[in-house]
Amino acid sequence: MDYVDGFILAVPTANKEAYKSYSEQSSVLFKEHGALKIVECWADDVQPGKLTSFPQAVICKEDETVVFSWMTWPSKEIRDAAWEKIMADPRFASEALPMPFDGKRLIYGGFQKLVEL
Repeated sequence: MDYVDGFILAVPTANKEAYKSYSEQSSVLFKEHGALKIVECWADDVQPGKLTSFPQAVICKEDETVVFSWMTWPSKEIRDAAWEKIMADPRFASEALPMPFDGKRLIYGGFQKLVEL
C-alpha cells in the first residue's frame, strides 16, 4: 500500500515563483528515488481559526501564504531509503537548492493510508 509524506509550510507570498521552481527541482530528486506522485498546493481559501488552523500551525505572517503538499511512495521502506539518499545528495543541499521559506516552521510527517476512494 502507498505511503504518504505530508507537509504544511508558510512561504513568503512574494516567493511564490521561487517556491514553484524549488518544488519542481526537488521533485526531480524525489521521483528519481521512487516517489510516485508529488502535489503542491498554494492556499486559496484558508482562514485563520479561533483555536486551530493551517495559518496558526505554521505561524503564518501577513506577507506569507500557506502551502499544503504531499507525496506518495510505493511503501514506507522505499520512502525511508529514498529520504536517506536525498538528504545526502549534493543537489538537495541548501547551497545548491536554497529553500525560499523558513524551514523551521515546516510541519512534516509520514502517514499510512487509511481510506482511498
